Amino acid sequence: MKKDKLEALRHSTSHVLAQAVKELFPNVKLGIGPTIEDGFYYDFDKKDGFSKEDLDKIEKRMQEIINKDLKIKKIASTNKKAKEILKNEPYKLDILNELKGKITFYQQGNFIDLCKGPHIKSTGEIKAFKLLKIAGAYWKGLETNPMLTRIYGTAFFTKEELQEFIRVREEAEKRDHRKIGKQLDLFSFHDEAPGFVFWHNKGSIIWNEIESYLREKLKDDYIEVKTPLILRKELWETSGHWDHYKENMYFTKIDNKDFAVRPMNCPSGILVYKNSLHSYKELPLRVTEFGIVHRHELSGVLSGLFRVRKFTQDDAHIYCLPDQIKEEIKKLIDLIKEVYTTFGFKEYHIELSTRPKNSIGTDQDWNKATKALKDALKERKLKYKLNEGEGAFYGPKVDFHIKDCIGRTWQCGTIQVDFSMPQRFNLTYEGEDGRKHVPVMIHRTIIGSFERFIGILIEHYNGKFPLWLAPVQVRLLTINDRNKKFANEVKNTLIENEIRVELDDRTESIPKKVRDAQEDKIPLAITIGDKEDKNKTLAIRTLDGKVKFGVKVNDFIRNLLKEIKERKC
Repeated sequence: MKKDKLEALRHSTSHVLAQAVKELFPNVKLGIGPTIEDGFYYDFDKKDGFSKEDLDKIEKRMQEIINKDLKIKKIASTNKKAKEILKNEPYKLDILNELKGKITFYQQGNFIDLCKGPHIKSTGEIKAFKLLKIAGAYWKGLETNPMLTRIYGTAFFTKEELQEFIRVREEAEKRDHRKIGKQLDLFSFHDEAPGFVFWHNKGSIIWNEIESYLREKLKDDYIEVKTPLILRKELWETSGHWDHYKENMYFTKIDNKDFAVRPMNCPSGILVYKNSLHSYKELPLRVTEFGIVHRHELSGVLSGLFRVRKFTQDDAHIYCLPDQIKEEIKKLIDLIKEVYTTFGFKEYHIELSTRPKNSIGTDQDWNKATKALKDALKERKLKYKLNEGEGAFYGPKVDFHIKDCIGRTWQCGTIQVDFSMPQRFNLTYEGEDGRKHVPVMIHRTIIGSFERFIGILIEHYNGKFPLWLAPVQVRLLTINDRNKKFANEVKNTLIENEIRVELDDRTESIPKKVRDAQEDKIPLAITIGDKEDKNKTLAIRTLDGKVKFGVKVNDFIRNLLKEIKERKC
């Protein structure tokens, strides 16, 4: 698969980076060098760090290593031999001491690195790469450990792919949600809680508008539940998360018993289903929860709203009969399409992922679930990419990847068919024959993580949210103090109509106030001067600079409410 090949390419490029650094700076100690979503990084212990000039030298030496087309060889090792190889690499020895199972190295030329792979065959296969930035990172993500220097880079199969990546990256930097979030006072991060978002009032408004819209779409077909964040170890053993997801979970003890902070919502939602007897007449039973989950992410992969340690999912679990699966999936496909269109995402692609090696459940159930997904997509006449072996450990899935305005794609929605979890939890319903049967469970999210989706929206709109989502929808600008009375009357009328409004009555010039409104990305700026005061009208300016004079207040409010209700993008 191309994704696996790309990861191998980038993994090997990170080794070339490490080799170049060791050749140029022999006293540097090596940390780790994994692949990440858009490339790779490598951590180094260098007392004075790296400069921009150092990166240029490193890139040049990397190209020399690539040009040599060095063969990349996998080498099995004993623990004793590994310790000898790594005797001058304290961080590698730290990793070695925690390793269980086989010990392997990869070697290219004179450079050898402790690694499980996989890699490409030779350095000459690397055709296009670039080092991107330098950052600091604590060893193993712990503040009590030494601070290392992290060099980020990326690699592609062709120079054209790399050039396109750089173009998109430069545009994305202009739209960085972290900068815009600070500028618009939406959210913040603090050292007291790394990886956790602090939502400010304006950010909370956006969140609440999204949640309100989703509730509106679900109110006729779904019931909503709320479940605890901390649950007993035994629950996670039953669900399979203890064996398959333990390294990403947080743990605690209560009354000397082991508990875990939930990384998923489904097991706790299942307990609600189990609390009552169910009949086939109730099914499909659609249960939604805007559920908070916690996942232990390494500090090096945390990235604003895009990768956090605590987030909220628009989760739902649908309990249904086997012959209802396809129709439920078709309904979900229609719902997901409608939601994405409302938020301004008209393009998306679909990927179907099938059974992975590390999975639970029978072949028969996996085949049924996969067929239901394929048939639903076919009947909706939707094309999809097939990802063999990349499903969830409990069932196959369909993922929806939205495309933003600069061409990036983001995986948000997912539909997963699950025969296994209901069996593991002994879920039942009484069938038409009077006997107990096991329901099928469909997991789904539409936007995925609220945090991540809001980050995507910020960058997609460059902070210029559509009117219905904007934290402040209207800003009133007074020309002089004589106009304050009428401005306040307009403000109060807008508030009465639940329109989010601010009044700028500072003793500043109108050009200054207009610039400030544009910098704050307020959709509508209304100027009120003597003429507007006398005629009881408004001068309205949009973010794109269009101006309309002599607008009556009631007409303005009526049109505004209509646009907000229709949620125009």
